[in-house]
Amino acid sequence: MEKIKVYDTTLRDGMQAQGVSFSLQDKLLIAEHLDKISLDYIEGGYAASNPKEMQFFEQIKDKGLSCAKIAGFGNTRRADCSCDEDASLQAILKCGAEVATLVGKSWDMQVLEVLKCSLEENLSICAESVEYMKSKGLEVIFDAEHFYDGFKANPEYSMQVLGAAVDAGADTLALCETNGGALPHEVYDITKEVCERFPNTTIGIHTHNDSDCAVANTLAAVKAGARHVQGTINGIGERTGNANLCSIIPNLTFKMGFETIGLDNIKKLTQTSRFVFEMANMSPAMNLPYVGESAFAHKAGLHVNAILKNKKTYEHLEPELVGNQRHFLISELSGASNILAKLEKTKIGNDKKLAREILDTVQKLEAQGYQFEAADGSCDVIVREVTGDYSQAYDLEKYHVNVERSGGGERMTEATVKISVDGKSEHVVGEGDGPVNALDAALRKSLEGFYPNLKDMHLIDYKVRVVNAKAGTAAKVRVIIESKDKDASWGTVGVSENIIDASWKALKDSIEYKILKDAQQN
Repeated sequence: MEKIKVYDTTLRDGMQAQGVSFSLQDKLLIAEHLDKISLDYIEGGYAASNPKEMQFFEQIKDKGLSCAKIAGFGNTRRADCSCDEDASLQAILKCGAEVATLVGKSWDMQVLEVLKCSLEENLSICAESVEYMKSKGLEVIFDAEHFYDGFKANPEYSMQVLGAAVDAGADTLALCETNGGALPHEVYDITKEVCERFPNTTIGIHTHNDSDCAVANTLAAVKAGARHVQGTINGIGERTGNANLCSIIPNLTFKMGFETIGLDNIKKLTQTSRFVFEMANMSPAMNLPYVGESAFAHKAGLHVNAILKNKKTYEHLEPELVGNQRHFLISELSGASNILAKLEKTKIGNDKKLAREILDTVQKLEAQGYQFEAADGSCDVIVREVTGDYSQAYDLEKYHVNVERSGGGERMTEATVKISVDGKSEHVVGEGDGPVNALDAALRKSLEGFYPNLKDMHLIDYKVRVVNAKAGTAAKVRVIIESKDKDASWGTVGVSENIIDASWKALKDSIEYKILKDAQQN
């Protein structure tokens, strides 16, 4: 298997995504995680941009990375100064990275209108910058910015820029599809020409997703001869994002037969995806290929029936290969096959009569406004209730929520919960930012003495949807709560005309599911 070098730019290009800002500690943790899955390069950031970036480079040296090379990103020298005087080049040298990634202009329009220098002068700038960093003992990756647009406008000049970088000693030419507007056939044809022109130099590809072709364009470039790919985890990045390494890596490995990060590391991709989402304070995108929660989720009864007979009927890959898992969704559109699939790993097994009873229960609840596609926790509780494989973890005696607001605008929310476990009563008060937060605090405080693992659990999302809007203020609301612990995440649902009561039902199921899950693992 031929090796493809994988270059991650989550800590630089990923940081340019709207709403994303990694702290220094975030960046260090992400870099350590990426090193553990054997990526070849980790771009640490734009060394000259701010003190935090320089601190990252200084501190990552002490982490003892075992695989990845750290790359410092910067520009070729300014037109009005020498390499010795250029702030960007000097910052890369100062940061101590062993790889310098230099971005240079390869589109004549950019040279003339942005750099405001002649085409010949730009060739000198690129060549001198590469040569200077090579003389300092660094590996140099030359990022040819806007290369594909530049090639379409003036192919001869774009090739001259690459030639200048190669003659100066560049180790890799990364062709950048910076505006994200090229299509795969264009990327293939242009990359092929470059590979034929520079057969002794590693050709790389860096794409953006503005036309939703970043991954496809990356694969097209590899097919044309590129052997170095750049991207970010989850495809986060400027505008609509960068090429998603969580899709590129399995595509290259399982679909195209290349060696990337190793099969054991590919099994960590789903975990890596969710880790980076967590660090970025973003909700995981459920529909991401390979690593998304919906990537191997099946809802239609016809599909599930076929999947139970042969997984290849509706899955292009075994989810375990990328560290993901199969989900069978339950809804009014489901057939008995969906229920049987959920029962497959239980002691109930292939009981079709019981499956029909569970499906009837689900359909009746959905007629009342419940929805279980995003509430696997509640669905699991229902299955256990119907099958009799369920013992309620606690009995609710009462709850009370009080919201106060002073004339000065200060608010206080307090919830009181009284429950009993095995005849022992607990009466607890919890405070929170709102009613649900306060209820959660009180309920967990009352139960943690009986179920210590509840300390590992917390709520990560809360959604409210009006079910029958025409009923006005008497309308039912559906509340979906998403919870997680150190091992998994799950959703639960509650429906009521009272938003607090609907929230309580979803919260109750969430706690019940956590307790049941832990008991099953033990």
